Amino acid sequence: MSILVDEKSRVVVQGITGREGAFHTKQMLEYGTAVAAGVTPGKGGHEVEGVPVFNTVEEAVSKADANVSCIFVPPPFAADAIMEAASAGIGVIVCITEGIPIMDMTHVISVLASGDSVLIGPNCPGIISPGKTKVGIMPATIHQQGQMAVISRSGTLTYEVVDQLTGAGLGQTTCIGIGGDPIVGASFIDLLKRFKEDPDTEGVVLIGEIGGTAEEEAAEYIKAEFPKPVIAFIAGQTAPPGKRMGHAGAIISGGQGKAQDKIKALQAAGITVSLNLAELGLKAKEVMEKG
Repeated sequence: MSILVDEKSRVVVQGITGREGAFHTKQMLEYGTAVAAGVTPGKGGHEVEGVPVFNTVEEAVSKADANVSCIFVPPPFAADAIMEAASAGIGVIVCITEGIPIMDMTHVISVLASGDSVLIGPNCPGIISPGKTKVGIMPATIHQQGQMAVISRSGTLTYEVVDQLTGAGLGQTTCIGIGGDPIVGASFIDLLKRFKEDPDTEGVVLIGEIGGTAEEEAAEYIKAEFPKPVIAFIAGQTAPPGKRMGHAGAIISGGQGKAQDKIKALQAAGITVSLNLAELGLKAKEVMEKG
C-alpha cells in the first residue's frame, strides 16, 4: 500500500502554465502520474502537455475529478492557492513553493484546521509512492517500490537517502518531504500515524535537521505508540547557534533546536540514529535484517 497518494490519485497542477509548473507536469506525466488538470486564472481553455487548463480549482474538481493538488504558484499568491484547493474539496495538497510569508502560513494552518485537507509543505519536494504516482519534483529514477517509508525535512537529503536505500535493496512504500519552513502542514507525527496503519510499511527513515522541536516530539510519539523500526539522521550537527542553515526553519535559537539535543531524544526513545549520512542506507539494512 501507500499513504495519501496512489495510482488512483488525480492531480491538478496549480500554476501549470509557469515555467516550473509546466516542466514538472511533464516529469510527472512521464512517471505515470494521472495529471488530470491544471489551473491558472485567466488561462482556462488552454492545454499544457495535453492537460486541460481551468481558471479555478473548483472547475478542475467538477470537470476533471481532481482530488490531489500540486502547487507551483509564486510566494505572494501561494497561500491563497492552498486555501482555494482546500475550499474546492481537494484531499491532499502538495505545496512546492518556497518563501511563503510566515503570517500567510499561520492563516492557512488555521483555515485548514477546520477541514479535512492534508497539506504537505510548503517548501518541499512533494510525495512519491514508487511505481504508483509522484506529486512533486523528486527525481523518480532513484526510487524503488518496497517496504520502507521516508519522512524528511530536507528535499536534497531525501534524494540522497532514497538512493542509498534503493542501493541497499530497500525499496519504499511512500517518501514524503514535509518542508523546511518554520510552519508546515503535515508533521512527522501526522505521517507516522498513517505509516503505523499501513501494512506494507515495515520501517521508517526519518530525516530531521536543526531548528524547532519536531524531532523531539516525534521521538516521544515513537517511544509511546510506534511499533515499527525507525532509523534517523539529523542534519546540521556542526551548525553554530544563531545561523540559519539552508531552510528558513533550520536555525538554533533560544537554546532550542540543537542537533545533539535531537539526537539524544531520538536515541533515548530507542531509535537508531546514524551520525554519518553516508552510512544511513547500510544502517537501515542492518536494522531491518535484525527485525
